[in-house]
Amino acid sequence: GSLRCGGMGSSISLRLREQAGMAENLAALSYRLRQDVVQMIVNGKGGHIGGDMSVMEILTVLYFKEMNVTPQNFASGNHDHFIMSKGHSVETLYAVLAGKGFFPREKVLAEFSQFGSLFIGHPNNKLPGIEMNSGALGHGLPVGVGMALAERMNGTGNRVYVVMGDGEQAEGSVWEAAMSGAHYHLGNLCAVVDRNGLQISGTTEQVMALEDFAAKWRSFGWNVIEVADGNDVGQVEAAFVKARECTTQPSVLIAHTLKGKGSAVMENKASWHHHLPNDDEFRQIMADLKAREEQLNG
Repeated sequence: GSLRCGGMGSSISLRLREQAGMAENLAALSYRLRQDVVQMIVNGKGGHIGGDMSVMEILTVLYFKEMNVTPQNFASGNHDHFIMSKGHSVETLYAVLAGKGFFPREKVLAEFSQFGSLFIGHPNNKLPGIEMNSGALGHGLPVGVGMALAERMNGTGNRVYVVMGDGEQAEGSVWEAAMSGAHYHLGNLCAVVDRNGLQISGTTEQVMALEDFAAKWRSFGWNVIEVADGNDVGQVEAAFVKARECTTQPSVLIAHTLKGKGSAVMENKASWHHHLPNDDEFRQIMADLKAREEQLNG
């Protein structure tokens, strides 16, 4: 109908890559934050390292470019909202929040997953910067719909962002929320699916096939934006701009990412969904990530 944005859907590809220095700086930052994640997981003796790596650019762009949320405005409630629905990738969220100044980096590196720590293995809303506990998959988008509806009723102009995993799409509550988000024409709601193709027990297409994935979301009434490389900050930035331009429908970014992105030791391997690197793996991964950071910093 006339309320649909973008016709048959749209895609973000390398043509739209932003060449500004900001994109390059965020790319380098994403690799510095990856090193914090790996250190966190090794110190805490466990974590969902594969999905942390695939989702890193998405959260880096959200927090350092796209969203209006800071340690200063967080307590007021008058800011953009973020829900990490794939809560098992909490290490990336902690690293990004620390980078943004919500709590000291040294604190989360030392305390992650330690006895009595608030830095537990899923998002904890007792920590500054976190609005919703998550971990049981399929809960984030329903809550995001409610938040987006409330912000519209209050006339604030604040936006709501929800990051989900692709394995999470097997949860029925995701599609209930998709239906209601479109019904209420929530143009202030933007979902992102970390489409890395792998979940804990294999590929998504073997476990619970999703394709034609974009067509499913379109049929539910969403503005679909496919991001060809969800680990490219320029493409991710451009996709969020396109989502913002659609005011009559909720938008979903289908971000095609690489699980374990950043080191050949772990890239595209389902076994790295939840994996503690041994000493040799740790040294190689950290060297790979550092080299990439330095390359991007020129």
